[in-house]
Amino acid sequence: MTLIKTAPPTVAAVRARLRPLAGARIAEASRRYFKTGPGEYGHGDRFLGIRVPTLRKVAREFRAAPVNVALALLRSPWHEERALALLMLASRYERGTAAEQQRIYEQLLKHVPKHVNNWDLVDSSAPYIVGAHLVERDRAVLFELARSPHLWERRVAIVATLWFIRRGSFDDTLAIAELLLDDQEDLIHKATGWMLREVGNRDRAAAERFLRRHCSRMPRTMLRYAIEKLPPRTRRAYLTGSIGEPL
Repeated sequence: MTLIKTAPPTVAAVRARLRPLAGARIAEASRRYFKTGPGEYGHGDRFLGIRVPTLRKVAREFRAAPVNVALALLRSPWHEERALALLMLASRYERGTAAEQQRIYEQLLKHVPKHVNNWDLVDSSAPYIVGAHLVERDRAVLFELARSPHLWERRVAIVATLWFIRRGSFDDTLAIAELLLDDQEDLIHKATGWMLREVGNRDRAAAERFLRRHCSRMPRTMLRYAIEKLPPRTRRAYLTGSIGEPL
């Protein structure tokens, strides 16, 4: 019996699979949702009009695609192609060799902020590639990213720590959150508050020590996200300023 080798998927094959899934109405809604207007954070981004669950399905179909295919898609002008690339890379990272993982990690950081340039792209990749890679390594790069002038690099810094949080490690999240207290970007306020809430879901005392120390200085959006799962009376106390670090 002769075994027939199947050629690995190509960029052209992935694009041919995506195009029939595109929809103009979804694309228009996505342009509004991801703030692509002049002066907005997603200015100029282009959308095919494909929903995330569909992209996840396609990523599973192309799980055998080489890393180079995903990296080519990551440089696409189309948002969904970049989103698909990141799903493919995260999957490949999870099952890759040490050398493949190192390459994927390095390439992801090289593509931020030019191509990993919206909150959904950061959130679908930072924990599962950057966080996963650094969990047993020096995490100094996250503190460098947290001080970056680029919004998306700062968001990578805080969202990557979700991987640590889920493994019971909170120190880096709290330290980076402190660095971001004076950040001017709403998307950083939301991401930081989200990570603080995730800490609180696992260790309320640790989260509240941070909140008591910094709540008076925290941007309102960050605070609201951070306290979302606390009891109503406690939430009101933080919002009205009647709770804080004892003198």
